Amino acid sequence: MPIFKLRADYKPSGDQPQAIKKLIEGIRKGYRYQTLLGVTGSGKTFTVANAISHFDMPVLVMAPNKSLAAQLYHEYKTFFPENSVNYFVSYYDYYQPEAYLPTTDTYIEKEAMINEEIDKLRHQATTALMTRKDVVVVASVSCIYNLGVPLNYMESALHLELDKPITRGDLIRQLVKMQFSRNQVAPKRGQFRVRGDIFDVVPAADASMFYQIALENQKIVSIKIIDSLTRRIKDEPKEAIIFPPKHFITSAPQMKEALDNIKKELDERLDYFDKKGLVIEAERLRRRTRYDMEMLKTLGYCHGVENYSRHLTGKLPGEAPDTLLSYFTRSKDGKPNFLTVIDESHIGAPQIRGMYEGDKKRKESLVEFGWRLPSALDNRPLKFSEFENLVGQVIFTSATPGSFEMENSSQVVEQIIRPTGLIDPPIEVKPVFDKKTGRTQIDDIIEEIAAAISKGERAIANTLTKKMAEELSEFLNKKGVNARFMHSDTKTIERTDILLDFRKGSANGGFDVLVGVNLLREGLDLPEVALVAILDADREGFLRSESSLVQTMGRAARNVSGKVILYADNVTGSIKRAIDIVERRRKIQTDYNKKHGITPQTIKKEIKRFLEIPQTKKDDTAKID
Repeated sequence: MPIFKLRADYKPSGDQPQAIKKLIEGIRKGYRYQTLLGVTGSGKTFTVANAISHFDMPVLVMAPNKSLAAQLYHEYKTFFPENSVNYFVSYYDYYQPEAYLPTTDTYIEKEAMINEEIDKLRHQATTALMTRKDVVVVASVSCIYNLGVPLNYMESALHLELDKPITRGDLIRQLVKMQFSRNQVAPKRGQFRVRGDIFDVVPAADASMFYQIALENQKIVSIKIIDSLTRRIKDEPKEAIIFPPKHFITSAPQMKEALDNIKKELDERLDYFDKKGLVIEAERLRRRTRYDMEMLKTLGYCHGVENYSRHLTGKLPGEAPDTLLSYFTRSKDGKPNFLTVIDESHIGAPQIRGMYEGDKKRKESLVEFGWRLPSALDNRPLKFSEFENLVGQVIFTSATPGSFEMENSSQVVEQIIRPTGLIDPPIEVKPVFDKKTGRTQIDDIIEEIAAAISKGERAIANTLTKKMAEELSEFLNKKGVNARFMHSDTKTIERTDILLDFRKGSANGGFDVLVGVNLLREGLDLPEVALVAILDADREGFLRSESSLVQTMGRAARNVSGKVILYADNVTGSIKRAIDIVERRRKIQTDYNKKHGITPQTIKKEIKRFLEIPQTKKDDTAKID
């Protein structure tokens, strides 16, 4: 029996059956890389889910941003309700990385707000990978960052069994050693309470329940799983495994060795600064490192502990860090034994390639001027070559695959025909400024938006800059149009709320026009959108490249009334190539519809929140340690 049980109210159709068959054959033949070139609205996720259901191995699905990751998480949970589908993204609502600007002698301390709900979901993911095989983890590219040694995480887990001999003091010490904190009033995630010989332990992966362990005569006499809200007993297992509330776990012998090595590195670095006559840098590094060492010795943790990860994990200089990928299963010969799916790979693959250099440049300045030891450079994301070594077979999915995918894939599987019969929206090119009438693109877009809203439809306006998006949104609201903007400065959880309100429309308490820059391109499933207007489409560059234009235009491809307007005074090479791609796809779908008597229909999708995650507020902020 396959471990993944796919559930869907419909069967593969259109181009999906042949795509599923080819992907399955490719996995069985051992193809390292495959690409699913699927147009917007063709059901790429459903196709991949069907392929997954034929194999008994864990799956990592990577998305280029948190909004798309949340959507994919929801979809995979729908397809695999009986299996473990998990969400793993950066748990920061706000993150300001540590940095030093030598030109102005400005040190910027790391500041971050952890979203406790996302942290819980991250622990659910790693716990699932340690305890079962039927696991799908939907992650953002943050999964290639240092996470902590999986072996330490597993070995530090607390194994409890009925009749197991243990004293009250030993159990308290073990929980504290695992970095659980004691709370005698109302324990939360990662905390425990002791009343006599009764222990209440709230695991990091699930605050909706807690373990109640009863001791008698220095033995475990009962283990109960209790609902945190109702206080009713959910289960009484004979054994339980409680995982640490932090991924970065170090044993006592490792800590002692780490502190010795940190001291040696500090002495070497101070000697270097002294020889160079860099007194300020030496004193700066001496104070900070000694304080951190004292914290590590006393509490086993310190602010910025990840900067000492090389010493704490016993790795060699330059060695690849342990990331989420290290938690996935491997065969006896050490080869990866899981499938990786990189969604919207034309964005995801370059992100993975570029993260290492960006992180390195920032940290080099901190090391050079005495804010960090050189070993801090080893707290980093994976290099692309390291990423390739850690993953096994990979399926790239995109409507516009990049050169890496096309050149390295053993096969490129096309999925052009949509099951719904929907045809790519027609494209109209209009001038940015019409010399004859004196009308601008803003004058025209207001009329086009008004026409779409009058039919109960939604519209997307794509601008070149964040400032322009904000100003256009404000201008539209002054004109009586219910509009909002969304760009990279919009907080992660707020983005989900914005998209939900956008789908509702103003008639149901939402809004009708969404203005954005780059976030409105890949993968977002918004079937209510019938108009996509791209301003200044003739400004050649990343945001107006062939791939970007095709992706942005695709947001109108889920509605039978879909329409795209490119505002351009000149038809650039990117515009021409993008139009040619769309016209080819329109012809393929039109011919298929005629042959099979299919009438295109707008995609119907329930309007609901992908993730029920509250935004962290300033007054209840969990500061990163």
